[in-house]
Order: sequence, then structure tokens, then C-alpha cells
Amino acid sequence: MSEANKELARRWFEEVWNQRKESAIESMLTPDCRAHGLGGDAPLIGPEGFKTFHRSFCGAFPDLHVTVDDVVAEGDRVAIRWTATMTHLGAGLGFPASGKKVSMDGSTFVVIKGGKIDEGWNHMDITGLFAKLQAR
Repeated sequence: MSEANKELARRWFEEVWNQRKESAIESMLTPDCRAHGLGGDAPLIGPEGFKTFHRSFCGAFPDLHVTVDDVVAEGDRVAIRWTATMTHLGAGLGFPASGKKVSMDGSTFVVIKGGKIDEGWNHMDITGLFAKLQAR
């Protein structure tokens, strides 16, 4: 089970983020999944809730590329350490595009149920990223 869950985590980053396949979101998340740490205190709920975030983020960073640095799994839980590189070319974050190239390290911890991601906790420095983008 752990190997299949690690593969699902790798596919998530490759298909959803690097290839920007919105249809992959539906196929890899449970209908009532919860995604924590992606803006605000409340989790994003379900594939539709995640798609809204995904559209905004990919709109702001159309060249986003996520490199999966490490994947560790035990049972139904998977930990992923990743690095994202991107250029701020769109206004999807609520402020004008800066044209700046930035990178961000992060980690994601997920619980897999029935071959799909059921809950995820995302850890990254969004505040620091926004500060870099808005600095003159």
C-alpha cells in the first residue's frame, strides 16, 4: 500500500501542478477531501474547492514547476518535501503581476483513502512569497 500511495503523491504533483491537468484533481481527491494551509484558516473542501485555488495559483504562476525532493510513506500517510520554481506573471493572487522569478520550499502531508487523497496539510512560507513578489 505504501508504494502505491507514494506513486499517487508523485502523480499529484506531476499532473495537477506541473501539467496543470484540472481533471486530475477530480480523479485523485475524495469528494469530501480537506486541504489545509492553502490560504486562510479554513480548509478547502472537495475537488471544486481545490480547483478554485488551483486556477488562481496557476493563473498567477503559469510556468510553475514543482520538483518532488523526498517522499516517505507509512500505511495510509505520505509525507512529501518539494521545491517550486515559478514566475509571477498573472494577477491570480489578488495583486498585479510582478514578473519576478521566485522559488519556494514546502512540504505536504496527506492521508490516502480508497486510492485517493482524503486530507492534506500543506506547509510553505506564503507570507514570505508574497513579500518577495510585492517588494520594490
